[in-house]
Amino acid sequence: MRRPYPWEALYPPGIHWDTPIERGTLPELLDRAVVQFGTALAIEFRERSLSFQELGERVDRFAAGLLGLGLRPGDAVALYLPNTPWHPIAFFGVLRAGMRVVHLSPLDPPRALARKLADSGASTVVTTNVPRMMASALRLLRENAAVRLIVGEDAEWGPGEAEDMPAEPNVLPVSRLSGSPPPAWPSLAPDDIALLQYTGGTTGEPRAAMLTHGNLTAAVSIIDAWQPGERNLRPGDRVIGVLPLFHIYALTSVLLRPLHRGAEILLRQRFDPIATLHDIETKRATAFPGVPTMWIALASVPGLETRDLSSLRSTTSGGAPLPVEMSDRFHRLTGVRLGGGWGMTETSPVGAHLLSERPYRSGEIGVPLPGIVMQVVALDDPARELPCGEIGEIRIKGPNVTPGYWKRPDENARAFVDGFFLTGDVGSMDETGYFTLVDRKKDMIISGGFNVYPRIIEEAIYEHPDVAEAAVIGIPHAYRGQAAKAFVALRPGADELTLEGLRIFLVERLGRHEIPTELELRDSLPKTPVGKLSRHALAAEKDLSPWT
Repeated sequence: MRRPYPWEALYPPGIHWDTPIERGTLPELLDRAVVQFGTALAIEFRERSLSFQELGERVDRFAAGLLGLGLRPGDAVALYLPNTPWHPIAFFGVLRAGMRVVHLSPLDPPRALARKLADSGASTVVTTNVPRMMASALRLLRENAAVRLIVGEDAEWGPGEAEDMPAEPNVLPVSRLSGSPPPAWPSLAPDDIALLQYTGGTTGEPRAAMLTHGNLTAAVSIIDAWQPGERNLRPGDRVIGVLPLFHIYALTSVLLRPLHRGAEILLRQRFDPIATLHDIETKRATAFPGVPTMWIALASVPGLETRDLSSLRSTTSGGAPLPVEMSDRFHRLTGVRLGGGWGMTETSPVGAHLLSERPYRSGEIGVPLPGIVMQVVALDDPARELPCGEIGEIRIKGPNVTPGYWKRPDENARAFVDGFFLTGDVGSMDETGYFTLVDRKKDMIISGGFNVYPRIIEEAIYEHPDVAEAAVIGIPHAYRGQAAKAFVALRPGADELTLEGLRIFLVERLGRHEIPTELELRDSLPKTPVGKLSRHALAAEKDLSPWT
């Protein structure tokens, strides 16, 4: 495949594949925003606002405090935070101090958090004193998974559900961080690692994608190239921030791009459809990046067709496939057309985008964005590019693509071929350069925008003393898109196992998004000719596919 690439002919007028893509560092991105937008509002949370200038000052104080604790450039610091202004303050503060961010998910059970801390080398955890998170963070400290907690006081942002700050020597409130800014902040380069973002990679076992400063700033620049001029975010816009900032989709769409463009982030700790409609109608939000579950919930609000959504200029659905019928229904009710596309954690997470003037069809993901090349290669030979229309694995190359997985040389050797990253997604490209996904190479489930891996669930189920065999597959779910279903064969003489009993057993072992929503008991489970349990056979019985 050589330029001009076939998809370039589909680009809207004024958009060019070879538009220069800027690569810089994230502190530079923030510095430019502070200088350019100054006293304009950057974040609103619980009716409390931070200007760009105030955000920059708090970031500098946080960074100085980290260096004052004796942490050094190159160290890893974990963020274990819900949506709160402490996230952008800590995120940019860690980077300002020349360190790496490690994102921890509030959905993870304690042992998964401990594994990620050990793998990443992060011994300092930044959290906040909201009830469930404070308890989990303290457990990490007391079980020696972490050596220090830095706790952002929730009361800083108005009334909430904060717990008292524990009086322990290794628990330090942000208000007690102290340190003077150095004569010069540690130097950074675009190729330096900014973020260790845990994902399933191409094998289903969670591991950290190394995202550089250049990867993340390139992702922002790529969207600028795709949405030039009036189509892009602009100063004074308001972006609804209900996506969790620890997720790569939110990091780019809710935090980095709005700051870069001078828009205000309406940061919210949780999604509520009525509150979101209030932000649109009353606060005149102009952009709302969401996941399918959010659009499904909004489409189910009685009388939605009478609500005033006229302020919205940008509405996108990502994180998981959005059923075409749901996109069409939302458009019929509101007149608002949902945008979308495809990306991965490993691509920061931009990749392809649907064309708004083209009717959406099931599985379509659109055209590669400026600066990005995508190809379809043979499943049995990822170095062999396939002709248009043939189905194979999609591979991708661009300045937004991770250089690899943290401390996983064997995985990296398998994940990259000829400079392209192998996505694990199976699909095709038509003669015009439009891409369609048809399946996943692995058995990953996407539930509410989060990756769920059957093997991890199965291993947890096997810890139940009455379980002889277990297999997990993804099934359609009206709200989450997909959910996990467990098939279990019990040991002889075991008591009956109920779904509720299994869910109670798994609460301490899995994240809430991983716990099965259905359970089917069988005398035995299907196996392959070599004796392995066959998820494929179970899925075939139900005629299930991630894209139905």
